[in-house]
Amino acid sequence: MDIAIGDTFTKSRTVTDELIRAFAELSGDHNPIHLDDEFASKTRFGRRIAHGMLSGAFISAVLGFEFRERKIVYLSQTMKFTAPIFIGDTITTTATVRNIRKEKGIVTLETTCTKQDGTIAVQGEAMVMILK
Repeated sequence: MDIAIGDTFTKSRTVTDELIRAFAELSGDHNPIHLDDEFASKTRFGRRIAHGMLSGAFISAVLGFEFRERKIVYLSQTMKFTAPIFIGDTITTTATVRNIRKEKGIVTLETTCTKQDGTIAVQGEAMVMILK
């Protein structure tokens, strides 16, 4: 396996209104906190927030892109949402290899989504199986 503990993969993406609306359409999650400015303005956040699972999609994109030559199966993902993501935030998604089970081809990665100001919005752990 040409991967080592400590290897890190990253990708950045800016959250837009169009991205949130496309995710709502794809997922079927039309919660007004994501889509309705007036509703969201009356919440504790004061404005619309991105779907939490959009961050999960960002993590999946990093893993799918970085491991595309290796062909993986996504086995699990944990996520703790620690800060809201707003329209206009640029999110850097990072996956860092923490453990490798070579005999099974299973890799465990620490995953984070960090806002442009350094605030961690999502942290968790992914496990993937590298296919031979």
